[in-house]
Amino acid sequence: MGKKRCTAIVLAAGRGSRMKSDVPKQYMLLRDKPVIWYALHAIEESAVIDDCILVAGTEVSDIEYMRDEIVARYGFRKVDTIVAGGKERYDSVYHALQVIADEDMAVPNRDGFIFIHDGVRPFLSEEILRRCYEAVEKYHACVAGMPVKDTIKLADGEGFAAKTPDRALTWQIQTPQVFDAPLIISSYNRLMQEKENLLREGVSITDDAMTVERFTGCKVKLVEGSYENIKITTPEDIRIAEALMEDLK
Repeated sequence: MGKKRCTAIVLAAGRGSRMKSDVPKQYMLLRDKPVIWYALHAIEESAVIDDCILVAGTEVSDIEYMRDEIVARYGFRKVDTIVAGGKERYDSVYHALQVIADEDMAVPNRDGFIFIHDGVRPFLSEEILRRCYEAVEKYHACVAGMPVKDTIKLADGEGFAAKTPDRALTWQIQTPQVFDAPLIISSYNRLMQEKENLLREGVSITDDAMTVERFTGCKVKLVEGSYENIKITTPEDIRIAEALMEDLK
């Protein structure tokens, strides 16, 4: 059987409040390129990914900037659509999934795979993409991640250590998170239907795997990502990323 079609959803709608900068973190320069450039470049060069939906900020000006200063300026031909994000991460993912569900792309992806990636993870590699593709083919849902190096403590409501999970069983989750297209679309449809109830119950959905875990019987396979596959969130992360780029030369 031939390779299934793969669409990447790249999330770049954040404002970067923790970065303490007026410039959204996805547009901050890392070496001489915006942070978002690196993820899009990996996708552009990938033999795994066929096309891409790029999620920008909520304003029209955000979409225009992304289109003109990122996609057009750097010649990213795999970007099929740019959509506005939402208030929360899951809102942004849902907006992108609706493009796929409504078949509003140049080439529809009804039965392929969806790779959801944080645009501020600049160290996405072809090796990670290939490992995720192989896993999603077999298991229908997978996420990149790495075993944690440190002991993890679960806290109680007063900030005291309440439990210590077995370090051998704990992973730090990254992106991409990859799913059968019908599986992730149906999961997010359920999430949107039940979102208000979840909020009232204090349930926080922080990644895509949680949506699949909660609303389907599909188990999510953990796939080796990379310890270098960091997320740019704080000013310190920019310095770490610059050091990693020096080491990876």
